[in-house]
Amino acid sequence: MAASVSLQLEFSGGAELLFGGVKKHHVTLPFQSDACDIRHLLVWIKQNLLQERPELFIQGDSVRPGILVLINDADWELMGELTYKLQDEDSITFISTLHGG
Repeated sequence: MAASVSLQLEFSGGAELLFGGVKKHHVTLPFQSDACDIRHLLVWIKQNLLQERPELFIQGDSVRPGILVLINDADWELMGELTYKLQDEDSITFISTLHGG
């Protein structure tokens, strides 16, 4: 059964520069089963939103070290990281902690 989930994505701390300078994106993510997790979201972001230098955002199948991920304002480490099942109207925030000197 095809379904979708609506999400508010936010990129900050410099991460927004990889997304055309746009900090907030309201997206509807399609998925083919009951389970759509952060791992699937990252693939979708890479294919649909990321505009440049994917190596600064994605490393392997996760975000690169130095990018803080918040799920509804809670650290994703407390939520299951890549295996967190997305819920309709979730707010996912990606904050780069990497800054040039």
